Amino acid sequence: MIQRTLASKLIFLSEKFQIITLTGPRQSGKTTLVKSTFPNLPYVSLEDPDIRQIALSDPRGFLSNYPSGAILDEIQNTPELFSYLQRIVDEDNQIRFILTGSSNFLLMERISQSLAGRTAVLHLLPFSLEELEPITESYETMIFRGQYPRIYDRDIPPTDFYPSYIQTYVDRDVRLIKNIGDMNTFIQFTQLCAGRIGQPLNYTSLSNDAGISPNTVKAWISILESSFILYRLHPYYRNFNKRLIKSSKLYFYDTGVACSLLGIRDHTELNFHYLKGSLFENLILNEFVKCSFNRGENRHPYFWQDNHGNEIDCVIEKGNEVMVVEIKSGKTITSSYFNNLNYWRKLTGTSEEYVYVVFGGEKTTRTSEGTLISWRDLGKIKEGCILDAPSQ
Repeated sequence: MIQRTLASKLIFLSEKFQIITLTGPRQSGKTTLVKSTFPNLPYVSLEDPDIRQIALSDPRGFLSNYPSGAILDEIQNTPELFSYLQRIVDEDNQIRFILTGSSNFLLMERISQSLAGRTAVLHLLPFSLEELEPITESYETMIFRGQYPRIYDRDIPPTDFYPSYIQTYVDRDVRLIKNIGDMNTFIQFTQLCAGRIGQPLNYTSLSNDAGISPNTVKAWISILESSFILYRLHPYYRNFNKRLIKSSKLYFYDTGVACSLLGIRDHTELNFHYLKGSLFENLILNEFVKCSFNRGENRHPYFWQDNHGNEIDCVIEKGNEVMVVEIKSGKTITSSYFNNLNYWRKLTGTSEEYVYVVFGGEKTTRTSEGTLISWRDLGKIKEGCILDAPSQ
């Protein structure tokens, strides 16, 4: 079994909180992680209709079966339990519950009502590149395969896994969050979002292409965000007086899902695909998001772009410093990789030690302009920074 980086944070917080809530997309490995981390706690799946019915019809009687606590999987199926859990942990500080759920929106709504201050909330995404090391495949293969555990544990072809995953997500999670009449339109909308990876979000354009209202576009993007399908990368505009782009950009939490929605059937198709650079950018940005989540934080990096077209793909605040990263899918080093970064440095006075290019090649090296990081070396990401890049 591949060890998950989040496990150490999960153990640490379980010693501070009586309730731990672990969210994330379906099949990201939540159940495997909590069962292996807390083997002495009873495991209960609230996906099972008979168990769910007992929990809903007699919450007190159901929870009394677990006097020392339990792992309650897919807790969003029984939201009525939250109020009873609150009373139990308030009355007995020795009880521990581990809750998991695939719908962040439904969980967080209930937590804010009943468990605020009583639970720590963590997020588990599919495997990080660090967790999958050593990586022998090309980055095109990694983009196409995505990082969902079942792809690796059972060697399921992505063309078999992801269509079923997407359909199951729509049939189960989306219906839980909102009653959408035309599910085919919703799937087509999700495909349109995949075609806009790395682009500024234009609600009007999406509305026109999908044949739905701008308000529906906003509502559906919120659904996709809350169920960990996609996220918005927000612009960085702190301490700037110049006119900046303030629209967010769209990215997917897993590139395998995005490839499936785009109709990509083989990793070799990426070599000629118009979104190859954007999908590589998505793959790398996801590593920074996973790094943040694995530290128990819920924050994404930013991007920066002014109205003259100068752009930085990834901006990360680290204490009082700001780290900037350009992401290039090319495998051959060229001096042009640092053009936008040099512009940033002149504008802000940033030292080269906080300047990076992550590229599709194999060699990590320092330069006088910043550090070139091979995509294979993203295991050097730690605590929001890329550490210990070797000298040339």
